[in-house]
Formats: sequence, structure tokens, C-alpha cells
Amino acid sequence: MSNPSMLKKIVLPSLLALGLGACATAVPPVEVTRFHIDNPARSGTIAVEEMAGNPDVGLEFRTYAAAVEQELQRVGFTAAGQGTAGQGARSDYVALVSFRRTFREPGSYGANGKPVSVGVGGAVGSGGYSGLGLGIGINLSGKPKGQVFTELQVQIRRRADSTTIWEGRAQTAAREGAPASQPGLAAQKLAAALLGGYPGESGRTITVK
Repeated sequence: MSNPSMLKKIVLPSLLALGLGACATAVPPVEVTRFHIDNPARSGTIAVEEMAGNPDVGLEFRTYAAAVEQELQRVGFTAAGQGTAGQGARSDYVALVSFRRTFREPGSYGANGKPVSVGVGGAVGSGGYSGLGLGIGINLSGKPKGQVFTELQVQIRRRADSTTIWEGRAQTAAREGAPASQPGLAAQKLAAALLGGYPGESGRTITVK
């Protein structure tokens, strides 16, 4: 007769490993492009603000802003604090944040590949970036599902003279309804990929898994 405690020791770790493996594969790769001046700042106080033209989407924008602020602190910057305009004005730098989420129907791939907007968009600045172009496949088992494309743009400016010292864009795609398509997980993944290894190689597009 099998020992119940022994079965627990074998089965539970196996289930945990399977769960972790599923989580790891659930997050799709992120395409990242960055541009910056020579030796951009790696420290100093910084305030995260909404990029001009980005629609006010309340809680969802704050989710992306918080993820960006957390990653900026990881690379050496100090949060200037959120709240009054005076707090931001005292910061050495400002990080302008914009994001965009678009949806593509399963049948939209191929002919023109143009996404159908879901009404949550953001301004996109200059910097030589290309449009969405991730080669993500569609799972055709069962009813085909669309894809949610999420794009994050961050621009770091020196507060004193408004000079842009660094800017970058990250984009990813996830199947509709998948955990990775939700704003919370997408924000963390995009911000970490975009600011990881800051400042990164200027002018190069990389894929972060």
C-alpha cells in the first residue's frame, strides 16, 4: 500500500513545477527598441508623468506608470513622488509614459494586417520606430481567438532644459483572454523588458523573452 505522505511529497512538487512552467510559457516575447544620447543619466530624481496625447484611462494608465516607476528605481533613479505638481517640478528628470492596446480579429491577419482599435490608445512620438510587426501565430484549435497587441513608450527628459536623453518602445501580443493580455501582467512585462539593462544599445531592436 502506498504511503499517503510519500505521495504528497512526490505529487505536490510535480504539480508546482508544472504550474510554474505554464506561467513561464504564458508570457509572450517582447520586441524592444531604444534610442539614447551617449552615456545617459543612470541616477537622480525622476517623476513619471503622462505623455501628451495619451488618453486619460484612469486606473489602467496608473498601472503602466507604476510599473515604469518601479523599473526606473531598479536601474538607479529615485522616485520624486507622485501627487502635486510641485513634487514633479523638483525632480531632475521626467519620464513620459504612453501606452496603446489594439485588437486584431482572427480573420484580419493576412490581407492588410491592420489592427482594429479597442479605444485605448496613446500618442506615439518620433524616434524612428516602426509600426507593430510581431510575427505571432494564432492557435487554431477550437474557435479561433483574436490577439491583443500592447505597446509601451517611455521618454526620459532632463527637467532643466527638456532635452530627451533616452527613449524606447516595447510591444508584445497575446491571445485574447490569456493572462498575458491583461493590463497588470502586460505592464510589468513591458516595463521590465524596456528598462532592463538600461540604457541598452541605441538604435537596435531586440526580442526579450
